[in-house]
Amino acid sequence: MEKDPGLNQEEVQRRIKAGQRNKAVKAPSKTLKQIIVENVFTYFNLVFLLIALALIGVGALRDLTFLPIIIANTVIGIVQEWRAKAVLDKLTMLNAPKAKVRRGGKVQEILAEDLVLDDVALFSAGAQIPADAVVIAGEIRANEALLTGEADEIKKAIGAELLSGSFVVSGECEARLTKVGVNSYISQLTLQAKAMKNEEQSEILRSLNKIVRLAGIAIIPIAILIFLQQFWWGEASLKATVQAATAAIIGMIPEGLFLLASMTLAISAMRLALGKVLTHDMKSIETLARVNVLCVDKTGTITDEEMEVSQVVKLSDFKGGADALNSLLGDFVNAQKADNQTMTVLKKHFNNCGGKRVKSVVGFSSAHKYSGVEFENGAVVLGAPEFVLREDFAKLSKKIEQFSGQGYRVLLLGGYDGHLKGGALQEAVQPWALVLLANKVRESAPNTFRYFAEQGVAVKVISGDNHLAVAEIARQAGIEGESVDASTLTEKELVRAMQKYTIFGRVRPDQKRLM
Repeated sequence: MEKDPGLNQEEVQRRIKAGQRNKAVKAPSKTLKQIIVENVFTYFNLVFLLIALALIGVGALRDLTFLPIIIANTVIGIVQEWRAKAVLDKLTMLNAPKAKVRRGGKVQEILAEDLVLDDVALFSAGAQIPADAVVIAGEIRANEALLTGEADEIKKAIGAELLSGSFVVSGECEARLTKVGVNSYISQLTLQAKAMKNEEQSEILRSLNKIVRLAGIAIIPIAILIFLQQFWWGEASLKATVQAATAAIIGMIPEGLFLLASMTLAISAMRLALGKVLTHDMKSIETLARVNVLCVDKTGTITDEEMEVSQVVKLSDFKGGADALNSLLGDFVNAQKADNQTMTVLKKHFNNCGGKRVKSVVGFSSAHKYSGVEFENGAVVLGAPEFVLREDFAKLSKKIEQFSGQGYRVLLLGGYDGHLKGGALQEAVQPWALVLLANKVRESAPNTFRYFAEQGVAVKVISGDNHLAVAEIARQAGIEGESVDASTLTEKELVRAMQKYTIFGRVRPDQKRLM
């Protein structure tokens, strides 16, 4: 098949002029000047500026002792907001400085930001996809963990969509760019991550500003009355009158409370930073304190990251003995790459191979929940029972639910009647064995979730495992509530289910993002 020559120079220039270049996205960000202006020119500072000018005008310089507090409060706000801006400006999820592209029939290496819409890019193992694309030749396995949280390899053949920000684990392909620059998937995620919403102000500072606004309205007639009472009717000097009015007005505005609130929020943000928590601004600590729903994963959060093979349950359809079954599992996992935690555990446990010759391998897909190996004498698959067995799942459902209810993660090993091509299985699978995996609940988990319950924080457990297994693990960690299989829910049903259920199993990456 003749290779796509790609764009010629004229077509490239036309797209650059049309703004269809893969220029790095920059989220709207305040300049240092804007940050200073917003923190200096406030109503709070205006009130104290007028008071200070009045005192300076009458020579009462000793009464300006409140100024250091106002200045410190302003400086803290400027420094903290500039720090947040500096950290967020460095945040980037795309690190692909160069890319190979075919233009006018010639392959060349260019800067990723010089790519344009419809360019034909060449990707190989180790490369990061710099823009959204569609595979037009070849085949690769991609890791989309940065985008979806799922660390499994996904097969990308001709016609498959490549998301910017994902990595090529193995293989080579040619792909035509479909979305570049700000329109790409990774750019949209970056914009969301860097977004700073000014309207989400701290409740503490919002309340204090409300007090200042009310006081600011009240002090005008009060200041006039005090001035008239002291200077006009009381015949006091101008200096004494201004000093008396200032003392009354300053007492109405809690400038010390402002400083205390700012210092508390700033110190809290610093403590979060020491714990490697990225904060947008000072109010983040208060926002964190007001959280009322917390979403957590199972593996590595509720449980220890380390899994172990607890048991292999041979089923009646498998004609050999236990040794033959272990040998088959050894051949199967030996053919696979240790590209996810489950396969790493299986490789460690099943290390005795029978020497079967491998024809092809299908890595695990988070979308279809199985991996497969085609040997010379037939194909074998291993994955989530309900995805692998489909219609025949009902025959084993009670046995599987029994193990899942005990907290095990259940995988089904079976013989496949067709050829493995990746994607959804089209032929029937003969169930040969159940592989039971176990995770230990973290020692700190029960106390942690008990604390959240005492604070009125609802916990939602979102996992790709069987919902019954996740529910049992959650129960051991002290999380009570109903569970549901998310793979059976439509998008609308999932939105409603978020209000009703606590534990979600078989959650796909797209559902996880929606939730």
